[in-house]
Amino acid sequence: MNDPARPLRLTGHLAGLDGVRGLAILMVMALHFVGDSSARSLGARLASKVANHGAQGVDLFFVLSGFLITGLLLDAKDGPHYFRNFYARRTLRIFPLYYMVLAALFLVLPLFVALPPSLELARQHQLWLWTYTSNFYVASQSNWSSLTYVTHFWSLAIEEHFYFLWPLVVFRVARGPLERICVGVIVCGLALRIGLALGGVSELAISVLTPCRVDTLCAGGLLAALVRREAGPEPIVRRSGRAALALGAALVALSLWGKITTFGVIVTHQVESTVYAFFFGALCLMSLQPRSSLVARAFQARIPRFFGKYSYGLYVYHGILTRYLLDIRAEDRLEAMLGDRSLAIAAKTTLGVGVSVLVAVLSYQLLEKRFLELKRFFEARKAAAARVNLEAAGGL
Repeated sequence: MNDPARPLRLTGHLAGLDGVRGLAILMVMALHFVGDSSARSLGARLASKVANHGAQGVDLFFVLSGFLITGLLLDAKDGPHYFRNFYARRTLRIFPLYYMVLAALFLVLPLFVALPPSLELARQHQLWLWTYTSNFYVASQSNWSSLTYVTHFWSLAIEEHFYFLWPLVVFRVARGPLERICVGVIVCGLALRIGLALGGVSELAISVLTPCRVDTLCAGGLLAALVRREAGPEPIVRRSGRAALALGAALVALSLWGKITTFGVIVTHQVESTVYAFFFGALCLMSLQPRSSLVARAFQARIPRFFGKYSYGLYVYHGILTRYLLDIRAEDRLEAMLGDRSLAIAAKTTLGVGVSVLVAVLSYQLLEKRFLELKRFFEARKAAAARVNLEAAGGL
């Protein structure tokens, strides 16, 4: 499939995209297990600062989802049962784990134990979670702890909004107009973020509102349409490495601008988010390059692909575990045992990642996999022959 002598095809299992998804979840876990730590030593503070860039892992998830979902829809739109198949398959992938976790936390657990105050707070506002509108509640509170154990579900809400509306857009327009729609959404999304920021809306609210983030999904959608032009994916995939270098340089320049001066930072910060979206889009395309590419080999390696396979469960469970470790003051307890804060952070991170992986693998094998097997009843023949690797796509 990646033999440079053969034409590149967006069919079958594209291992590199598994690796991209793996990178995204590793970034997010680094943010929550390391970036949010109370570091004291110079080395630990540096590690925490680097890990805080893991917040962009959600943007990478959005770009990848936009790319995969738009590609799937474009490939399936001329086949039978377009809407039925798409929504049934998304439901089987997303809902079982999501609603099982909500039921376990808010319906089953209170029957056996008294909920800790922080989880009880989330339970009081659970309607926002059951209806996939938690991002609007988080925005209204402008507080990352507003839903405590499940605040991180805000990004799942945004993806669900995209899954609900985007199939209709793709179905109604041809690929060419779809490209222009994607560009329009990207421009309008950037303009909206800038306008809200200049109007004094909090950065947190801007970062979780669907209209302010859908442009990142459409950046992936734009690339999915571009690689399906008559010329095929080779031209744009071949240039993706140079694009990534240019976009990376732009990100460095924007970051330096923010450190050197405060002039126009409100605007440049929002521009930076858009540049990140296209940078991550370039990474997705680079993962499709021949294996002679160092980046492609890195994304197709076993470890990132492993994390990519279980990324949805890892995202759901690691956020809950992060809050639990905070509630029991795990860092302080480990520091008392180990005698060093840096060792405590390392131990907490190892414990957190290890438990998250264990639970995610068990969840996939015992629950999610059973529902995924039902997807075969909702797949048109054309989509089966042309789909991109989507078995773990959608839902973080």
